[in-house]
Amino acid sequence: MKKFLFLFILISGISLAQMPDISNVWLNNGKAYTGTIGNQNQEIKLKIDISEQNRKNDQEYFVSGYTLVDQVYSKFEGKFTITKYKDARKKGTVFGEYELAEENRGKHSGILKGKFVYTFHWNKDTEKAERQEIGLTGNWKSYDGTMDFRTIIKNQ
Repeated sequence: MKKFLFLFILISGISLAQMPDISNVWLNNGKAYTGTIGNQNQEIKLKIDISEQNRKNDQEYFVSGYTLVDQVYSKFEGKFTITKYKDARKKGTVFGEYELAEENRGKHSGILKGKFVYTFHWNKDTEKAERQEIGLTGNWKSYDGTMDFRTIIKNQ
């Protein structure tokens, strides 16, 4: 009975643990993410200007910014949702999903949706994350449904 009670308390404590606020990670030190979109591997830039942790769900982050593809600039709002975290002593990996909705401004606006992987190396001496890499893999689909392109975007 004591073992069962201890196990129940341990599981409850883990499930109620607060996720640290990593909203500044998505800002990428003020730099744009770069990548490709479509079969022609056209360049896409994605810049996140605002990032906030959801107060009701600490695994979710609200973001806003803009995308730039072939001189077409579009503002967006969306979210990053953490689904899994792996810690391997010096290296951490965070997995999740993202959905970014561009302003509906015609044929060349739509929704970016997919999965992300965030990896970092933990420096025990400085107690900071180093060598941070963020990769977004998914699709961009136009609001009118006529275009659907594969996207691969990474931080610099």
